[in-house]
Amino acid sequence: MENILIGLAGNPNVGKTTLFNQLTGLRQHVGNWPGKTVEKAEGHFKHNGTEMDVIDLPGNYALSAHSIEEVVSRDFIVDEDSDVIVNVIDAANLERNLYLTVQMMELGANMVIALNMNKFARKKDIYIDVPLMAELLGVPVVEIEATDKTGTDELLNAVEEASKNPIKSNKKLVYGDELKEHIGELQIEIEKDNNLLDVPSEWTAIKLLEEDEIVIEKVQNSSNVNQIINETDKVKKHLSDIFNESSEEVIANARYAFIDGLINECVKQPEVAKETFSEKIDRVVTNRILGLPIFAIIMFLVFHITFTLGAPLQDALDEGFGMLGEAVAGALGDSWFSSLIVDGIIGGVGGVLVFLPIIVLLFLMITILEDSGYLARAAFVLDKIMHKVVGLHGKAFIPLVLGIGCGVPAIMATRTMENEKDRLLTMMIVPFISCNARLPVYILLVGAFFTAYQGLIIFSLYVLGVIVAIIIAAILKRTTFKGISAPFVMELPSYKVPSLKGVLLHTWEKAYGFLKKAGTIILVASIVIWVLSSLPMGVEYGAQESVTGQIGTLISPIFAPLGFGEWQPAVALIFGVVAKEVVVSTFSSLFGVEEEGPGFDSAVQQLFTPLTAYSFMVFVLLYVPCFAAIGTIKQETNSWKWPLTMVVITTVTAYVVSFIVYQGGMLLGFG
Repeated sequence: MENILIGLAGNPNVGKTTLFNQLTGLRQHVGNWPGKTVEKAEGHFKHNGTEMDVIDLPGNYALSAHSIEEVVSRDFIVDEDSDVIVNVIDAANLERNLYLTVQMMELGANMVIALNMNKFARKKDIYIDVPLMAELLGVPVVEIEATDKTGTDELLNAVEEASKNPIKSNKKLVYGDELKEHIGELQIEIEKDNNLLDVPSEWTAIKLLEEDEIVIEKVQNSSNVNQIINETDKVKKHLSDIFNESSEEVIANARYAFIDGLINECVKQPEVAKETFSEKIDRVVTNRILGLPIFAIIMFLVFHITFTLGAPLQDALDEGFGMLGEAVAGALGDSWFSSLIVDGIIGGVGGVLVFLPIIVLLFLMITILEDSGYLARAAFVLDKIMHKVVGLHGKAFIPLVLGIGCGVPAIMATRTMENEKDRLLTMMIVPFISCNARLPVYILLVGAFFTAYQGLIIFSLYVLGVIVAIIIAAILKRTTFKGISAPFVMELPSYKVPSLKGVLLHTWEKAYGFLKKAGTIILVASIVIWVLSSLPMGVEYGAQESVTGQIGTLISPIFAPLGFGEWQPAVALIFGVVAKEVVVSTFSSLFGVEEEGPGFDSAVQQLFTPLTAYSFMVFVLLYVPCFAAIGTIKQETNSWKWPLTMVVITTVTAYVVSFIVYQGGMLLGFG
């Protein structure tokens, strides 16, 4: 059976991932490109009996060598194993989007253009003559709406046809006689070496004139290197003399001239653009006075709704695991195996899984905010504070927003930052942003001590994490990471109604990640905790005389000034370094779900007061992140220096802030 490999390419926020989700549904998975830390989403589906594999390439504005994402995309496009590139374009922003299209045409990519967001373009009085556009570009152009499958069949038919009859997309690309002539002179020298002809010689010539480091390095190994470099220098000097600009600027201007000519021929648009719906909303939500309070209110409502709707579901699951534990204990009797199943596995893993409804609800709403376009506005609003207080620009805040989900992809997202000091600084503060792994700890303790104010208390922890991150970043920026941040213009995508399928897919990905962790890391950690809590033989399970109890007793005095000097919290914090959810599974393994009374609540109420519980949550919020986050920083920096630095910074910060919270609370009479 025929199999077609498709690459989805395009700028960020053009609907590329929406189209990917529409095509693949649940038949997709996410990993990393081989040898790279760039995320790779791939899936498969059938169309007219043909198997199609599709890869969602990183969103880019260009195909230069300035970032890993750009290199990954262009490597895929020139890879002989890829059959068709589907270039997704926003019909309302043609000039910006076509700049990437033109660069893929320079590569001679076998390409089909998916013209998306046409309804939105027509609302702005932008009308595109699609057949004429296809004729002028020399590649198929298909109108689609990624959100509702409009044009999907026509697009896939065009992909099948392009796969059977490949298109050389550089045939109709025209850059003017002067530039064409001198690129041609350079091509003659390049074509003398067959090893350089795995890509069009015209593209290699253009990249040499743009001083592309990767292409220059490739040419250095050529048998004709001296002639090629001499000709490149000669052409660059000639273009500089003629145009009074660098060769890189001449090429960029030529691209835009081609794009402008195309738009003038096939696009009708108003002379003065109408104010869009997004622009009207942005006058309010990104207002320098109203923006921050609106963001705070929206996030508070997210947490309040999450706990209002999620609490009954959590209670039902909690009761279910309690009944399961009692049933298993009754069936197996009083034995070590019964204790392993009930106290270790059901108590540990079940103690974490009860929080699944709240986690799903929280990320359902965060996904809605992200897909609607609001989260980009939140980053824009907070960017102003970050810039003034810390000296970091908007790119630094994007990883912090991602950190609400998980610190690992948030740390990986720093790779888009060009300034190395800014990138390292952002990695150091990502762990202070409260990730979903910490949420079960908060839910456990606010349920026991702050029943009437659950949403408010948890919201305060998220806010505290952001404030601490800003303070630590400001300190580090003025000491360890001195220097001026690279300027950055943040793109604000148009507001749109999130697609139900996209929202559910993104939420499922996060829920699945949580379930996978519960079935692997937390399961193993729960068994280890059970073993240590059962040894030496003959001691009561989870008693202070057990190995677990002895470890906790040894280190517990360290935490006494923070209000939680008992051995159980100390043990929970140690195991919590593996994964923050393990803090909860440690407590539940030690207490056991089969206990009489209200279970967890009564057990933790014997260990904490409201003040010490809050101090403990602050410590969990700020102390060492999980092993996975530490390993990711090691991978991203290729050094143990920075992960160990981050461990020291987070641990010291957690201790200091928890100390202030507890001792300050005592002074104010909250003890």
